[in-house]
Amino acid sequence: MNTINQRVVAIIPARMESSRFPGKPLAHILGMPMVEHVRKRVSMCEAIEETYVATCNQEIVTTIEGFGGKTIMTSNTHERASDRVAEAAKIIEADIVVLVQGDEPMTVPSMIDSALKPMLSDPKIGCVNLTKKISNQKSWLDPNTIKVTIDLNGDALYFSRAPIPTSHILGNEAIPMFKQVCIIPFRKENLLKYSELKPTPLELSESVDMMRFLEHGYKVRMVETKYDTYSVDTRDDLNRVQQLMESDLLTQSYLHSQKR
Repeated sequence: MNTINQRVVAIIPARMESSRFPGKPLAHILGMPMVEHVRKRVSMCEAIEETYVATCNQEIVTTIEGFGGKTIMTSNTHERASDRVAEAAKIIEADIVVLVQGDEPMTVPSMIDSALKPMLSDPKIGCVNLTKKISNQKSWLDPNTIKVTIDLNGDALYFSRAPIPTSHILGNEAIPMFKQVCIIPFRKENLLKYSELKPTPLELSESVDMMRFLEHGYKVRMVETKYDTYSVDTRDDLNRVQQLMESDLLTQSYLHSQKR
């Protein structure tokens, strides 16, 4: 991937005060804190020069630094992950900042490459989100799964926790349904602009960061990934992800090296 003259860093926002699963960044998966799984997997992406965990919790700082990782302490007032990452980015030298949520422990390095590709080839693109087709009704109906509708140019039209779009049938084919995958590259100037924009009504109603950009008239380019990954929003999610990661070769590669 061509990253000439563009410094790319990753920032993983994490906080202990999740309303749905308090303390989840430090919940263990196969003996390792979830947020450390995310950090290790993101760091494997060759396009990423540095990886940081941004948090307002000393427990997370102590844990990540104990594994040799880098952290940035942020304010404890942020409601949006993008605002936390924007605060951290202010003190980092970077052209592109990749936000990877701390509850995405099944992240694959090539997913980050895919998300970066359009931004590296088109300087007008300021923000990219990964997306994946939804393959079952349970995910479509789950309010923890953020759904997205996409225009014909590949930009997001709307993000919602509700099941969108309405499931009509066109001929023999259903309208495809997509979910947001929280790997989000920003140009640094766009990320800092995001944090300067006022929160918006639909952002607050949906509790989705990207709605702030859309309501202020900014574009969010969507890139489809082939990988099936699952975020951890509940303890049931944690159990499901742990079962899936037990047979994951990428997971085993770094767990094995950790034990040596």
